[in-house]
Amino acid sequence: MTGSFWWDLAIGVAAALLLTWLCLVVALLVVRPRGDLLREALRILPDVVRLLRRLAADSSMPRGVRIRLGLLMVYLALPIDLVPDFIPVLGYADDAIIVAAVLRGVVRRAGIDAVRAQWPGTEDGFAALVLIAGLDRK
Repeated sequence: MTGSFWWDLAIGVAAALLLTWLCLVVALLVVRPRGDLLREALRILPDVVRLLRRLAADSSMPRGVRIRLGLLMVYLALPIDLVPDFIPVLGYADDAIIVAAVLRGVVRRAGIDAVRAQWPGTEDGFAALVLIAGLDRK
């Protein structure tokens, strides 16, 4: 195999990674909280982190949900973000957007009552969480 093959392969892999990253940024833009909801998401973030930890430790949760929550907590602990902080709006909001998307999945699998039972914050905070994450409050 020639050196040209390896360069072509490297360029192809880099282009695929860039395209995948751009698709992720577009997806984050689509699911992001609108208006003041992003500010509200940052306000309740400490309670949300405690909620995630409680839900992941709850043995009554489906295993798939607990695994997703564990992976989410690992992602949140990483110092590297999928979207660099210098990108307007999404740079600082990617964590909140990803948390909201995962919480929607948790509610679909485990129900809103399971999330409510583990919520460590105030009623106002839970109402904000429901609004931000687009959760059905039945």
